[in-house]
Amino acid sequence: MTRPPARIEFFAGAAFLGRGLRMWITSPRLMLLGALPAFIVGLVYLAGIVVLLVNLETIAVAISPFASGWDEPWRTGMRVVTGVAVAAAGILLLAYTFVAVTLLVGDPFYERIWRAVETSLGDAPVEAKRGLLWSIGDAVRLIALAALVALLLLICGLIPGLGQLLALVLGAVLGGWILALELTGFAFDARGFTLSQRRRMLRARRSRSLGFGVLTYLLFLIPGAAVIVMPAAVAGAALLSRDVLEAEARTA
Repeated sequence: MTRPPARIEFFAGAAFLGRGLRMWITSPRLMLLGALPAFIVGLVYLAGIVVLLVNLETIAVAISPFASGWDEPWRTGMRVVTGVAVAAAGILLLAYTFVAVTLLVGDPFYERIWRAVETSLGDAPVEAKRGLLWSIGDAVRLIALAALVALLLLICGLIPGLGQLLALVLGAVLGGWILALELTGFAFDARGFTLSQRRRMLRARRSRSLGFGVLTYLLFLIPGAAVIVMPAAVAGAALLSRDVLEAEARTA
């Protein structure tokens, strides 16, 4: 069977998030429970962003000592570019790690949302196989990956000219991929799959996975939106996971 074009697959993946958002209408109480951990973690992350912005000039000077001997306006220009790159990389790192931390904090709530979606689809796993250590291990690996991506984007942002635009585009693509990996953890872990196996199966449906992840990532960048989007993203990820697992079964 011929696979649809990548753009069609991308929008099909984004549609999973739309279906997750509809749960705010069908299961508002359950979604409100899922919004609570996102709200708490969001407040902590907001404080982190404020601290970053307050100390931005100091950080920019510290990581660009080579510009100290430059003449004006080159020295100030370099510090501005560095500051923008640091702010962008810091905010992107917070966006990347927000899901992993929120899933750990609100694990019981999000497992209920995932379980509700699985039950509605039928043939749900009998018992989730996620243990605390398993969840923490996956979260640490994904946060480490997010930190490496943020460092890459910081370097890209220091490139004169199109560096900032390149960092934004890469940030959306790589951020979407990381979010897809994080949010599908419930479904894959419950069926006994490792993170490596999850990554391989999502890669086989890359455009669809990115469609879901990139839209989620972009909505997370809207102030306050993550509180509403987070529980919907868990529901949408359950739908995406089913789709990916069914495709894997057909090719096995």
